[in-house]
Amino acid sequence: MNIISKWRNQTTIIEFILLGFGDLPALQILLFQLLLVIYIVTLAGNILIIVLVVVDQHLHTPMYFFLGNLSCLETCYTSTILPRMLASLLTGDRTISVSGCLVQLYFFGSLVGTECYLLAAMSYDRYLAICKPLHYSTHMNDRFCLHLAAGSWLSAFLVVTIIIFLILTFCGPNEIDHFFCDFTPLLRLACSDTYLFEKVSFFLSSTLTLVPFLLTVVSYIYILSAILNRPSTAGSQKAISTCSSHLIVVTTFYGTLIAMYVVPAADHSLNLNKVFSIFYTMMTPMANPLIYSLRNREVRKALKRLVGRKFASCWKEKNGKM
Repeated sequence: MNIISKWRNQTTIIEFILLGFGDLPALQILLFQLLLVIYIVTLAGNILIIVLVVVDQHLHTPMYFFLGNLSCLETCYTSTILPRMLASLLTGDRTISVSGCLVQLYFFGSLVGTECYLLAAMSYDRYLAICKPLHYSTHMNDRFCLHLAAGSWLSAFLVVTIIIFLILTFCGPNEIDHFFCDFTPLLRLACSDTYLFEKVSFFLSSTLTLVPFLLTVVSYIYILSAILNRPSTAGSQKAISTCSSHLIVVTTFYGTLIAMYVVPAADHSLNLNKVFSIFYTMMTPMANPLIYSLRNREVRKALKRLVGRKFASCWKEKNGKM
């Protein structure tokens, strides 16, 4: 009898229920409207950055090449989570198939890893520009930038592919107390002992997060040291202004990641977990284009040139018809 009961309890499940914000039924419509606005603003801001980097020759530099990659990533990143969440809020259907959940986890994890590598590449670019300006153009050539960007995307996707293939089968219950398929909640639903899997995953995940994080920190230590040793105040201010936007993005991104995955789960509630998740899955991708456009003079100039060209072409078209 115990064997039959145990077998029933370990029946492999075929779908999950994402509880999300289901405990707030009165706010479902408000949440839908708010998240829809966030999604539209995120897409519009990041696509605008990509367009500016592509069409404006003044932005054809390594720093803006990586910024374009980051904006492309943020667009994909948000699109792995928000459309599914919006559909759930609108229809009330909170189920997701196991395969659909793993696909979402795969793209989410890969894009988080890619962002870590890209932020490290951007910090290395700033390190060369400020600490070794005479060698900057030699080291940060087009080929090297392309290798850094391609390496960031490919390595992250490769590591997460290995982790996904290691994932075990899932047993009941099939409820995930989250609004998307995240690694930690999924691991709690695994059938067998997850000790070995957790160790392997931790090692692989460290190559995605810890290594680029340390490279970013080391780069900024050298940058800060170079700025403090400069005799010219104007030169120091210019160096700080070129790094400030990137430093804000790095601090926000890694701050929320550490709060989510490094701080022990017992130290914060599941609801607080969801709040931190909202920050790095929705608020950060939406804020990044604003941070880079408002704090970056070159991006603002590029935007003015683009708007000016559009107005000029519309004016010529209107006069031509008259």
